[in-house]
Amino acid sequence: MNVVFVEPAFPPTQRHFVRALAEAGATVVGVGERPAEWLDDELRSWMPHYHQVSTVVDAGVLTDTVRHIQSYLWVDRLEAPIEAHTLAAAQARENCTIPGTSVRTAWLCRDKPSMKDALRGAGIPTAASAAVTSAAEVHAFVEATGFPIVLKPRTGAGALDTTRVDDNGQLEQALGRFGGQGVESIAVEEFVEGHEGFYDTVSVDGNIAIDFVSHYYPNVLEAMRTRWISPQFVSTNRVDSAADYRELRDLGARVNEVLGIGTSATHMEWFFGPKGLRFSEIGCRPPGVGAWDLYSAGNDIDLYREWANVVVHGHVGAHPSRRLATGIVALRPDHDGQITGYSGVDEAQARLGEWVIDANLPPSGTPTQPVEAGYWANAYVRMRHPDYDALRGMLDDVGRSVHVYAR
Repeated sequence: MNVVFVEPAFPPTQRHFVRALAEAGATVVGVGERPAEWLDDELRSWMPHYHQVSTVVDAGVLTDTVRHIQSYLWVDRLEAPIEAHTLAAAQARENCTIPGTSVRTAWLCRDKPSMKDALRGAGIPTAASAAVTSAAEVHAFVEATGFPIVLKPRTGAGALDTTRVDDNGQLEQALGRFGGQGVESIAVEEFVEGHEGFYDTVSVDGNIAIDFVSHYYPNVLEAMRTRWISPQFVSTNRVDSAADYRELRDLGARVNEVLGIGTSATHMEWFFGPKGLRFSEIGCRPPGVGAWDLYSAGNDIDLYREWANVVVHGHVGAHPSRRLATGIVALRPDHDGQITGYSGVDEAQARLGEWVIDANLPPSGTPTQPVEAGYWANAYVRMRHPDYDALRGMLDDVGRSVHVYAR
């Protein structure tokens, strides 16, 4: 099988997909924005061909490049695991008659108001939402649903530029950040109260072959706005044994069906609270910030390889063992600037080192990144344990006792 893979060199986790495809027996053709000489020898060894392009988010550029590749090699699949690349890749697939995620599915998984309209129409519980292009439309939405609401870009991943609004004064400030009274097209949603998590799958021809459930502590919007919090997400190993997850798994399967997700990875976020289980949003691609590394570490599998087995062979070769729960705790500097040092690291290592997967502690002098940049932005520790509750306690311990200093 011949697979065109979009942007193999950046971010660094992309190389794992390329490696896995090569190990599964695929001939991989890379298409990316980085010059070929930037690729290291190991990455080159997994890709017999590489094409540098001006951009990978323009469907026309991708289409022309894929058609050039088709002039010398039959192309079986075109894969793009990064959120921002999925729609252009889908358009290139259809232009070049390559099977895979359709333009309709990629659009519905990118455009949040359209996504939720489609799911509400199928009876799937989700927050009230709308696409708006003016302040008047936002005010009309508030009159219909009440505060609090959430404003966010129509497309994108993560909590960047997502804003909770509790009253009219906050609304006017938030609209100013989105372009003032003549706001650009954005999504406005009812704020859903409850605990937040995510449900990740790898599907084959629309059927979920592998799945994982993870929990956020605290919810993302709070975590990405509050410096003193050391936020976590934790992957549970109780997916098969706890009846509470049956409803979530059924919801995920129904969402995949309605949106037309075929052979693909997915990343779905959800809330559970006073109104019960509610769908939040989904991407037809893997999760970010190394979640697949955590799944692999806790389940005695190479998830990248299982994804590649699905792409190349149409089936998985192994299933999750559910042996260990795994998680990450992000450690924020006390303020922005340059990192000057740490405290509590050696003591935490002595107490918990048996359960540490790895840690990222940037050296002194490293520029900090803002809180809203996410779980990998500065320092973090990743851990695993057979007992989910014990793991949560250890991650809490690290969050309380390990401190990052900056000047």
